[in-house]
Amino acid sequence: MKVDICLEMVFTDLPTEERIARIAKNGFNVVEFWFHDATFDGTTCATSLAKDPAAIRQACKASGVRVNNLVVNAWDGSFGGSPVDSNDHGKYLERFHEVMEFAKAIDCKMAITCTGCLVPNLSRHQMRANLEKVYGEAARIAQKNDFMLVVEPLNLYVDHPGYYLDSSFEAAEIVRAISSPNFKMLYDVYHMQIMEGNLISNIEENIDIIGHFHAAGVPGRNELNIGELNYINIIKKIDSLGYAGSFGLEYAPLKPDSSASLASLHNYLSEVM
Repeated sequence: MKVDICLEMVFTDLPTEERIARIAKNGFNVVEFWFHDATFDGTTCATSLAKDPAAIRQACKASGVRVNNLVVNAWDGSFGGSPVDSNDHGKYLERFHEVMEFAKAIDCKMAITCTGCLVPNLSRHQMRANLEKVYGEAARIAQKNDFMLVVEPLNLYVDHPGYYLDSSFEAAEIVRAISSPNFKMLYDVYHMQIMEGNLISNIEENIDIIGHFHAAGVPGRNELNIGELNYINIIKKIDSLGYAGSFGLEYAPLKPDSSASLASLHNYLSEVM
């Protein structure tokens, strides 16, 4: 399994390019990040820390690393708008074009999209229709550009209260309704354990439309080897199903030193990497 590290949540005191080098030194050669025009500094996504595609490309070349994906819009619509709201569709599609151009500059071919939060005075039926309309258009744009867009369901109980898409079942319905090879689901094991459980069966049922995975320990969103989940078994099952993408670690290190945290995870995952 190709394991990638979300660089936003490790080495948060360092610039993006140095985070890439540190991640590589700890044995991981694939990374992902959130926004192209902001960077998480341990407290907030700081727009003063916009990413430089040329610097990222150079850092990746120097360390033998590639970028698997980045993110189009924030879960609450604060970056890039909310696809559940038709008033944001123009903003969202403009942002999607911008993100694709940045991705191309760093040899990346995938982006994550979020749905946004519940909109007052709109029914779930109306919000679902808004999602399918704009995602259908985004999927057509992605296909023309040989690009992949993956939609992410999140948990409501711990991290994202009010978010629209809280179920892998509805995410699968939306993806199947769009019916595009360039529009799939991101299955986040951490979020879906909190919302649904029954992880392996749900993954098996939808493996054909899963384009990416995220993972973190449950509870706490910390290292994978801490908590209630047996990630070795989960990864082995995913691998046996023929999944050829990356398995993204989007977690908040409990260990105070990011290098020590990544070293512990590399050791834990050595059986399946």
